[in-house]
Amino acid sequence: MDRYEPLRRRTIALVGLMGVGKSSVGRRLANALGLPFRDADAEVEAAAGRSIPEIFAELGEPAFRDGERRVIARLLEGPPIVLATGGGAFMNPETRALIKARALSIWLQADLEVLARRVGRKDSRPLLAGKDPLEVLRAQAEARYPAYAEADIAVETGDTAHHITVGQVIDAMFKHLGEPAE
Repeated sequence: MDRYEPLRRRTIALVGLMGVGKSSVGRRLANALGLPFRDADAEVEAAAGRSIPEIFAELGEPAFRDGERRVIARLLEGPPIVLATGGGAFMNPETRALIKARALSIWLQADLEVLARRVGRKDSRPLLAGKDPLEVLRAQAEARYPAYAEADIAVETGDTAHHITVGQVIDAMFKHLGEPAE
């Protein structure tokens, strides 16, 4: 048995605010563990045949969240993967219950100023359109942290390189499973 085999038994779902690194850390984590990686946002876009900003503009956030829930449910029915969820996915009680039942959920946390700096570099996030990223993130933190706190594991990522965060996540998973990390 290789050392990571216990970590590959269930899907690993990464949750947290936008900019925390769910997709970039998720890709590296999947690579380290030898699991497929799926990004829920990319899967929603593929299923809808349009971008997330287009979905928000044309159909609204409720329609996006409904599609997101269905896509995540489908992904959780398959074999274990590393799944990067959208920042609001874990807020939906049905989606949260599915993730809790079928995956190991990991809340990636980082300082809001760090996140604001990261997300301020791109204009592809519909929830930030024309707004101060730090104000949006503060409001989201207040609304979302109670739900994120229901995740199985929380990992404070800080402003470190993604490969360091991957190591922190793996160590936290071993600890959660009661397995030695080495």
